[in-house]
Amino acid sequence: MTTMVFSIPRPIHPTGLWGWITTIDHKRIGLLYGITAFILFIIGGIEALLMRIQLTRSELDIISPEVYNQLFTMHGTTMIFLVIMPMGAAFFNYIIPLQIGARDVAFPRLNAFSYWTFLAGALMLNLSWFLGGAPNAGWFGYAPLTGETANPAIGVDFWIISLQILGIASLAAAFNFIVTIINMRAPGMSLMKMPLFTWMTLVTAILLVLAFPVITVALLELFFDRSYGFNFFVVASGANPILWQHLFWVFGHPEVYILILPAMGIVSEILPAFSKKPLFGYAAVVLAGVIIAFMGWMVWSHHMFTVGLGPIANSVFAITTMAIAVPTGIKIFNWLGTVWQGSIDLRTPMLFALGFISLFTIGGVSGVMHAIAASDAQQQDTYFIVAHFHYVLFSGALMALMGGIYYWYPKFTGRMYNETLGKTHFWLMFVAQNITFFPMHFTGMDGMPRRIYTYSSGMGWDFWNEVSTVGAFLLAISFVIFIFNFVKSWRSGDQASGDPWDARTLEWSISSPPPEFNFVEIPTVKERDDWWARKRQHSEKIVPAGEVPVDEEHSIHLPQPSYWPMVVSIGLLVLGYGAIYSIPVGIIGAVIGTIGVYAWSFEPVNEPDEESLH
Repeated sequence: MTTMVFSIPRPIHPTGLWGWITTIDHKRIGLLYGITAFILFIIGGIEALLMRIQLTRSELDIISPEVYNQLFTMHGTTMIFLVIMPMGAAFFNYIIPLQIGARDVAFPRLNAFSYWTFLAGALMLNLSWFLGGAPNAGWFGYAPLTGETANPAIGVDFWIISLQILGIASLAAAFNFIVTIINMRAPGMSLMKMPLFTWMTLVTAILLVLAFPVITVALLELFFDRSYGFNFFVVASGANPILWQHLFWVFGHPEVYILILPAMGIVSEILPAFSKKPLFGYAAVVLAGVIIAFMGWMVWSHHMFTVGLGPIANSVFAITTMAIAVPTGIKIFNWLGTVWQGSIDLRTPMLFALGFISLFTIGGVSGVMHAIAASDAQQQDTYFIVAHFHYVLFSGALMALMGGIYYWYPKFTGRMYNETLGKTHFWLMFVAQNITFFPMHFTGMDGMPRRIYTYSSGMGWDFWNEVSTVGAFLLAISFVIFIFNFVKSWRSGDQASGDPWDARTLEWSISSPPPEFNFVEIPTVKERDDWWARKRQHSEKIVPAGEVPVDEEHSIHLPQPSYWPMVVSIGLLVLGYGAIYSIPVGIIGAVIGTIGVYAWSFEPVNEPDEESLH
């Protein structure tokens, strides 16, 4: 008896749009993550501007209450899950293999799957605007506001399913980078010789693996409540909705560090490069990052001081909230030690790194204020919290991510950005975000609640809200400058060398942009800042991509492109719509996903031959 094996050939050297759809190259996937996240950032920014317009003066009626609720829910969810996280993933994808001396990630097709699944989740969430209404209960979806009785609209279901899909994407990426960093480092690169950005990526990936199952369970319980009459959070049936708050913030506070640790890693790369000296206290900075990740699990209930947990619980979480500021302070002092007496070059990436330190410190200090339960009771659910959160995530994480874009822009594009436009973007963004967010401390301390769509004229909040709205539009202008600089420089900027900053880590030892195979030969690492040491010893020579000898180039075999990761992601998307609308649609999605997984498993290896050699 003969066995017939059904197989579809893998695409070989696809070009154009098909080349991007089927790519499993970590650099292309990194660019896809970054560009997609920035487009979503624009969408989230428009949502923020609409809210600011509504709040500019008292008793305005530009936006209805329902639409306003949808706007702040979508804005928060978009910025956290669809912007800052995937922007960090963009850097993980592009930079990590280059920093550790690898030719790709451990699982290239799983890497592509993580991107297409992220895109599927983003599409599902944003299409909710046109398919029955966007979610409207806030980005943390407190029960019973998200219950079927209080919120029968379909928007909450879109929120639940899209976050589940995004969680799958995050877990796939996290496992991939853990394996990549642990197993694929260049010979000689011990853990304590890894670049700081690689270290923070590893810590972030571990946090993702541990945190996302918690929110997965919580979302599953909420979905069962809404769709099948379960009673996990239904008060009328004797359930306690405080359970949702515990589950959400057990995930939510490690999530804050999932957002900020990559930013800290980027800053730890920029400061030594533009100070022309090693990172001060390398071991202390690494240990501080690990401690932050560990203690991030011990502070969640400072979000819940007002729910009545009792004095003992409040005291414990007050202490842990104060204590977690210590490793953060260690990082800040070591960054300042790096800059101290350095030969400082105030290029645009350095300005963003210094701006991050100053503004993130403000956000950190206001966060420590929440450790005092009595103070927190006054600040909770006011605009003081909005100010704090934006100083941590916008003035903090996003500031560092923008610095990373400018820092690695030559590596991404092979071009140099316009320095004058870059500095203009920085200063306008720096000033504008303080104009936008700092007045929120005042309105919050004066009692302005968060999540209100209008307020009475006698409250005295008009002036500071007008200031915040002006700042928000200045922020928008700053990003118009950034987009213009980014696009124009990519098309016609000066050619970049492999190492335009005289930097320290391995990604700068190859041409800009890197060749498809990254390294002609996998480097052997002898020092912590090995590239910097080799340059000072004049013992190594850069081999640009265009100068690779033919015989050496043909000895390098890379995994071939594949369309099955995208097919599996499409199956997940259809399955998600099936969970919301009808079982038959879900069955179709499951079939598509199953076919994709089966074909992925039996995809031909495409051993090197005349057609597939790279």
